[in-house]
Amino acid sequence: MNNKEIYKKTLTFSLRRLAWDILSLVLVVVLSAVGFVISDKMMNDGLIGLAIGVIAGLVVVAIISRFVSYTFKAGQIAMMTEGVSKGELPDDVYGAGKKVVKERFLTVAAYFAVTNAIKGIFNQLGNAITAVGKGIGGDAGNAVGSTISSAIQTVVQYLCDCCLGWVFYRKDENAAKATLEGGVLFFKHGKTLAKNLGRVFGIGLLSFVTIGGVFFGIFYLICSFFPGAFADFAAKVAETRNNAPEWLTNPNTFMLFASGLGGMIMWGIIHSAFVRPFILVGVLRNFIESGKDEKISEKDFAELDGKSAKFKKLHEEAKA
Repeated sequence: MNNKEIYKKTLTFSLRRLAWDILSLVLVVVLSAVGFVISDKMMNDGLIGLAIGVIAGLVVVAIISRFVSYTFKAGQIAMMTEGVSKGELPDDVYGAGKKVVKERFLTVAAYFAVTNAIKGIFNQLGNAITAVGKGIGGDAGNAVGSTISSAIQTVVQYLCDCCLGWVFYRKDENAAKATLEGGVLFFKHGKTLAKNLGRVFGIGLLSFVTIGGVFFGIFYLICSFFPGAFADFAAKVAETRNNAPEWLTNPNTFMLFASGLGGMIMWGIIHSAFVRPFILVGVLRNFIESGKDEKISEKDFAELDGKSAKFKKLHEEAKA
């Protein structure tokens, strides 16, 4: 199967993620609105209720996501890995993906233990590279370090998913050992994996400009039908909050901000559900093909022990 075929066959996970993300967004908006109305009537300060509603919504979504949405992401990566490594996928891709995830990680806690370990390893390796930029010194050094850090964080997200794919690929090896192997593969084949960077950043930037721009325009058009609501909200902020930022007290600026925020949120949802998986298939293929014939030794693990304390800790636990 080529990358396009694998992507199309695993879209069922993307559609479920999209539905869940939209439902989560609606939940946060509803709770925020309810909090604003109640607080405005009881204390004549709706902003407090708005903040409480937002926080409550995010907490509820985060709790439910831990037990629901992880299946969509992990199942999709598992099936992408199977498509890449075997060249075929079952008819019931969603059912097979859920089954593989449950077999590989008997509990939700086991899944998050592995993914947190993966993130910890790659973030620590990334931080070491970022420090080089900051070591230049001065404002220029900090700017270089911040730019490098942002780029590395983007790459790390893909590497974490690839490492999770490797855990599914190495189904006969325990998850901790497979995680360590994924870290070694990244370090040994960094030049091979670097050829994905153009794809990652190029498509990502195009996605941001196109999707974010379209939804910014849509939200701005919608907001323009309710100028009175923005004027009232801005006036209330100016009245109840001393030294409030100008973008909150000026209705036109606040409308632009709200439209931009809406565009960013919708870009994040659509990009994560559809664009990112499209990029990931190719990155995952290169990652697995770079390591499927690799003979990883204890010496390879030991070399990374000195570069990442989190890697060393997981390595020691795996040997125990």
